[in-house]
Amino acid sequence: MTLAATVVELLRRRPLRISRGASDRTTNLFVRLEADGIVGIGEMAPIGYNGGQTAEQASQALAGVAHDLARLSPGDLRLVETALLESGVPSAARAAVNMACWDWLAKKANLPLHRILGLPRSSPRTSLTVGIDSPEQVARRTEEIVREFPLAPIKLKLGGDGGIEADKTRFLAAQGAAEGRAIRVDANGAWSLDDAIAMSAWLSDNGCEYLEQPVSHEREDWLPDLFSRRSCPIFLDECVHCAADVIRAGAYCDGVNVKLMKSGGISEALRIVATARAMGKQTMIGCMSETGVAISAGAAIASLFDYVDLDSHFNIAADPSTGITYEDGRVLPRLAPGLGVTLA
Repeated sequence: MTLAATVVELLRRRPLRISRGASDRTTNLFVRLEADGIVGIGEMAPIGYNGGQTAEQASQALAGVAHDLARLSPGDLRLVETALLESGVPSAARAAVNMACWDWLAKKANLPLHRILGLPRSSPRTSLTVGIDSPEQVARRTEEIVREFPLAPIKLKLGGDGGIEADKTRFLAAQGAAEGRAIRVDANGAWSLDDAIAMSAWLSDNGCEYLEQPVSHEREDWLPDLFSRRSCPIFLDECVHCAADVIRAGAYCDGVNVKLMKSGGISEALRIVATARAMGKQTMIGCMSETGVAISAGAAIASLFDYVDLDSHFNIAADPSTGITYEDGRVLPRLAPGLGVTLA
């Protein structure tokens, strides 16, 4: 197979602020692989922690392994995955190639990817994200989501300036504007152990559905104490990249957030879900700053998850892809071969 990668800067419709910082744009990498006259496409979005992963780094890494991949077929999923791992290709770049291989395989079979995987097209409704902001802006953005996405739960980012008292005010502002929608909170690891325990109790008392990554992934030693004293269900995100991480950290959470950019693609995401289920954990599928390409890959497997957070493409000002659909509050893959998307 031949592999080509393109780096593209994309503006957001509105800046997004989380506990690690704010951004008004994202630089992503798009992959096209070709074999037997069939083209598979994939996408890499940057990761902003653990030293970070950028599109430029991904491009260099894939250029370094292109010769090895040329000897393989996109249908040799495990061989391709092994070649990328052994060459040290970062997870988000591996994700782009893996989803392109799955896209190619499904196109070769002339079936949508979810059909190849034996999965239904439908899935739980996706949440829409409200970033860290003043209480007034949080309420305003929540009102916009309620108006534009009538069935969407709210995912609220916390961990901003002013500590947990300011975070409580932000939560109440979102709740007041949410018109009864479920609200889920993501602190992106911003809180201390004591603050996380206190916020777990407060959020539970105030109707939060679950709390995602309350403490830093670098402080997994806090998880046993946090888990034993939690009042609100705890989901881990930054702590879990692969199935082995679920085995290590799963004893100290109620669920895990799976993202294709973290896992290295669809193949490992499926292993994570299987491992989490075997351990009795709930699952959610989330996203980074992805366009409709990677969102379509997530949507193809979204029926496996208890919760869905596939909304980043809604905040891309000029998405270069077409095909992903939104129906009845759900992000759904198009009924077309492969991922069902085209890339400009």
